Amino acid sequence: MSPTPPVPPVPRRSDATRAAILAAARDRFAADGYERATIRAIAKDASIDPSMVMRYFGNKEGLFAAAADFDLRMPDVSGLSHRELGIALVTHFLDRWEGDETLTALLRVGVTNPAGAERVQAIFQEQVAPIAAAVCPDTAPGRAAARAALVASQILGVAMSRYVLRFPPAAAMPREEVVAWLAPTVQRYLTAERP
Repeated sequence: MSPTPPVPPVPRRSDATRAAILAAARDRFAADGYERATIRAIAKDASIDPSMVMRYFGNKEGLFAAAADFDLRMPDVSGLSHRELGIALVTHFLDRWEGDETLTALLRVGVTNPAGAERVQAIFQEQVAPIAAAVCPDTAPGRAAARAALVASQILGVAMSRYVLRFPPAAAMPREEVVAWLAPTVQRYLTAERP
């Protein structure tokens, strides 16, 4: 007689409530931005009482930090030559910005709110800095982090002008042209010898 297969655990009601709040918050922050999104509107979208949002997340900043737990899904660059890094990263980020409105909302919040700025900084530090550390030829302390910050300045600058402010020349530029302009700069920040 074979043993009975384990039954997957049934999500507790609190897990479902938390997930519903986070889903509603992501949608609301993406649609309205941080400043205009309200706890009351998020609670309504999640079909719960606003006090439940406060119970789970404490305040709007706590809710945003949890909702903005964002995975950039950085590509594995270990198999790439150093000449391919800039193209791979720029293409990856263009795919991410164009494929997920939440990332654009995170950028909007990052420039208008201190909690949002801290979240954007943490995401890029945690997820871009390891790539810089893996390919940076300069092993002096802090150099990989400085290079990652330079990469972020380029990536975020293009995202701001192309997807948030929608400057006509930047928004209308074909992707291939954006990659052709930006990739060599990102490449240089990651792999060039220190000036």
